[in-house]
Amino acid sequence: MPDAPAPFRVGLLGHGTVGSAVDLLLPERADAIAHVTGLRPEVSGVLTTSRGDFEEILAGSDLIVEVMGGIDPAHEYVTRAIRAGKHVVTANKQLLAEHGEELWGLAREHGVQLRFEAAVAGVVPIIRVLQESLTGQHIDRLHGIVNGTTNFILSRMAATGASYAEALEEAQELGYAESDPTDDVSGKDAAAKMAILARLAFDTPVHLSDVPYEGIEQLTTEDIEYARELGLSLRLIGTAERIGDELAVRVHPAFLYAGHPLSSVDGPFNAVTIESPSITEITLSGPGAGGPQTATAVIGDVISAMIPPAQTPPTQNKLGFVDDVASSFYLHVEVADKPGVLAQIAQVLGLQGVSVKSVVQKGTGTGARLVLVVHPVLESRFFGAVQLIASKDFVTAPPRAIRVIDEEFAS
Repeated sequence: MPDAPAPFRVGLLGHGTVGSAVDLLLPERADAIAHVTGLRPEVSGVLTTSRGDFEEILAGSDLIVEVMGGIDPAHEYVTRAIRAGKHVVTANKQLLAEHGEELWGLAREHGVQLRFEAAVAGVVPIIRVLQESLTGQHIDRLHGIVNGTTNFILSRMAATGASYAEALEEAQELGYAESDPTDDVSGKDAAAKMAILARLAFDTPVHLSDVPYEGIEQLTTEDIEYARELGLSLRLIGTAERIGDELAVRVHPAFLYAGHPLSSVDGPFNAVTIESPSITEITLSGPGAGGPQTATAVIGDVISAMIPPAQTPPTQNKLGFVDDVASSFYLHVEVADKPGVLAQIAQVLGLQGVSVKSVVQKGTGTGARLVLVVHPVLESRFFGAVQLIASKDFVTAPPRAIRVIDEEFAS
């Protein structure tokens, strides 16, 4: 009889939605993993606020899985695990966006792995693709839908005409949104994920503080209805791109034309588009949230750590960051129904170098509503024009502006 596979002990920090799914799935897949790796994984201990002892779990584990979330005490536990010579798998995007360089450097110093596929896009293997499949490729741009909560909300608003508040309530009832959804709907969660992706894609340190972000709280069903007339769909988009010798990373709502591969990504799904001269464009898509889905990515990292080596190397570049980038925009303006209003708005835009691509104008009974899409222009010029328009006496409500991603790819 062949010898039984040696045990590979996994300490589990956190037992919420993801942690409990890891605790369930790992024993179910243990035989298959042992067949591939020659080691049989087993959960050696679980730490929660009410059970377990970190010192005992650390001493009795070959690898630590951290799915607690937040910075403290996760940062301390991960640091101590690495210093103790333990591999670490984490799904904690906030931790990596704030302390990634420190932790990756510590892992290299101690000869252990720090793996984090589940931190960005759930089961979508974007980290592995950037670190392995596309290593050495010159990447120009990433666009990502990396927050399933906001994508579900916007999808429901478009499909049913629900308001933002109604769609958020539905997302919470279905478990796609937390009781406190602030990090998701404000764009902060997506910004942390884009910091991680940008660091890997462009080989330069990127932290959460380098990523300006906007959320979806102020979006309305009117924006989505007008977008449909203009052939657009609305998503919360994270972008990281080279601009000359500098880097721009940002998160904001954006309209997409039907030819863009992210325009059809609906519900709680995540997707990332990678653009490079050598590959043109590839898109990875799949569930971005959920206990079993995220746990699957965590277990994939556990298996990878059982088959070394794999490291996150130090960055070689130190790119500056661009604040003022060119973009197309959707502009929504409520105005008094007077002659010459559209001409005055067009004049203001023209003086700022803003060129109009399309216009929809409708009466509202007491006034008029103008919806414009403009050609790409530096954000500073566009928002300067918006400020001037807002100051006009015929404007009856603050103008609303949303970026438009006007790239399309042949199918």
